[in-house]
This record gives sequence, C-alpha cells and structure tokens, in this order.
Amino acid sequence: MTDDKRGVSRPSASGKLSVLRQHPIFQDLDSEALDQLCRYAKPTSLKRGATIFSKGDQGNSLYIVISGTVKISVSSPDGRNAILNLISAGELFGEVALLDGGERTADATANTNCEIFVIDRRDFLPFVRSQPALAMKFIELLCDRLRWTSDQVEQVILQDLPRRLASALLGLTDKRKLEPASRTIAITQQEISEMVGMTRESINKQLRAWAARNWVRLEHGAIVLLDPEPLRALAEAGSDDEM
Repeated sequence: MTDDKRGVSRPSASGKLSVLRQHPIFQDLDSEALDQLCRYAKPTSLKRGATIFSKGDQGNSLYIVISGTVKISVSSPDGRNAILNLISAGELFGEVALLDGGERTADATANTNCEIFVIDRRDFLPFVRSQPALAMKFIELLCDRLRWTSDQVEQVILQDLPRRLASALLGLTDKRKLEPASRTIAITQQEISEMVGMTRESINKQLRAWAARNWVRLEHGAIVLLDPEPLRALAEAGSDDEM
C-alpha cells in the first residue's frame, strides 16, 4: 500500500472484537480464539485510489473491510479495465493467495475511503491450523467464490446486455442486503460497464430506458433500484426484447 494514501487508525480491542464477531467466518470462534485473532488484526485507513496490492504481488496478508468499498480488478496492456468484484464492509478478500502462498491474481484498490483490518500470513496460517472449524469455513468461502466466478463467466458468455446488467445490479443489491426503502448502489456507470463488459454508452442507454419505466433512478455516482422485480424477472427469464 502506498504510504501517501494510507494512515493507521487504532480502534479499541472491543471494537475489533465487534467487527470480527459479526463476520460469518469468525462468529463461531470461542472468546479466547477471537481475542488471539484480534491481536493479529492491524487496522489501517485508506484514501480513495490507494493501491492495496497489485496483480503478481505475493499473497502475504488477509484483508477485512470495516467500512468503504474495495475494488478488485484487472487491466490489459492497452489500458482496458475489468472490475471483477466490489468488496464492501463486512467482507474479506485476498484469501486465495494467502492460503496457497501464490501471487495475487488481480489488483485491489480502495474504491472509496476505507478502513480495513490486515492480518499477516505468518500469523494467520498457524491460527487456522489450530482451528479446524475455521478451516472448513474457508473451504466453504472458496466454494462460494468458485460458484460466483462460474456465474460471472456464464453471464459474459451467454447473456445479452439487459440480462447481464440486471443481474449485476441485483447482485450488488442482494450482496449488501440493502433495505427495500434504500436500494441505492454507490457505483458509477463507468464502473458498472467495467463489471459487465459493455461500453459506458451502452450501459447509459439501457439505464435510461429503465429509468423511463421507473425501474431505476440515476443519480450522480449512484443507481437507485425503484422496482427490482421487473429486473429480477428479466435476469431470470432472459428475454431478449425486454428493454
């Protein structure tokens, strides 16, 4: 992480416990194990745009998002970008390279101002070995990641733009468990275009068509889902003529 874009915050031990206890991966740990994990978790604050790690870096740490959003992306030599995932508060990332000791497979960047926990591999691997139930949780997490990746590949290969965009918006909404009254997704049209693999112009045209039907509302740097059910029907049915 670049030094000019990060700072260290120091939450209390009780604050650390609260964050880690709420995470599905760690919530079943006993108090002693959770206390030990807290000692390993180093809090860090990041400014928007800060590089957390780059593709090809060694996987030396696990990261847990406390607040803000982290972008996982890849880029081509000619400057094209693809967003693979947006990691929000309560989620972790960096587990694949952490567990196998290989290189990072993508870039991780602070998409907003963020607060994260960083846990060093040298501390975390012995801890996991001492907690068989936690190891099973990570196996389940990796299976979830594989299923999610398969779904993403299927969407890119088989789905047209309306289905792909509807699936992406619903996925971002469901993932963050947004309340029906506040289905606001903080994402730009450029970012959503990089997620679904379509041009920004195509995304804008489709969103404006849905806005005219009062399915969505477009705001600066955000998309509000006003009526998600038609989008859900479109994503599941895959009708080519729904615009």
